[in-house]
Amino acid sequence: MFALLDLSEEARGISLKCDPELAIELREQHPEVTPAYHFNKQHWNGVDIKGSVSNTLLKEWIGHSYTIVVDSLPKSKRESL
Repeated sequence: MFALLDLSEEARGISLKCDPELAIELREQHPEVTPAYHFNKQHWNGVDIKGSVSNTLLKEWIGHSYTIVVDSLPKSKRESL
């Protein structure tokens, strides 16, 4: 799993897997980015999508999350993606 989307009215957010060093950096630079609720706080960020994060930046973070997960798969599984 590389992302979890919450579309409830109260939350409107997405949890994304992230490199631990980058996760800290993003939290410091963007108030919409916080440690993800109910996930390993070192490896997961929560992003408030009601905030001012651009679609371009959000797509970049989603791609980063996907890449982390795919790269962790055995080579035989990666070839089928």
